[in-house]
Amino acid sequence: MIDHDKLKKSLQHLKMQYANHQRARHRSELTEIDREAIAESVIQRFETCYDTLWKDLKRYLTEEAGLADVPNSPKPILKLAGQNDVLPSPVEQWLKYADARTNTSHDYSGDKAAEALLIVGEFIQDAISLYQTMTGTPWV
Repeated sequence: MIDHDKLKKSLQHLKMQYANHQRARHRSELTEIDREAIAESVIQRFETCYDTLWKDLKRYLTEEAGLADVPNSPKPILKLAGQNDVLPSPVEQWLKYADARTNTSHDYSGDKAAEALLIVGEFIQDAISLYQTMTGTPWV
């Protein structure tokens, strides 16, 4: 049985910090640097969650779905998961998440960060659905 605790914890943290980011826009006591720090934290948590998710997905495809020759990098794993109807949304959406993860690797400011922040809400919902599929348990 695959231990998905790290994925659950990273997804919970991402969800909480993303909600904090959404609320920060309406908090007049925050400075711009405070808002930037919250946004950077969301991106870092997205990166951690995404990395944990694709690695758990690899184990799931191998151990639970019984697939042989599962690749060892995110995009091919996502494509394989899509071909096997494991993903809760189209593989193209997951490839957007992969691109956002790659684009934020060394740059938390500017357009790349803004693009990543725009998809985090969708990623959270898709990641929760995938977590439920992989674990067979409801999200709590």
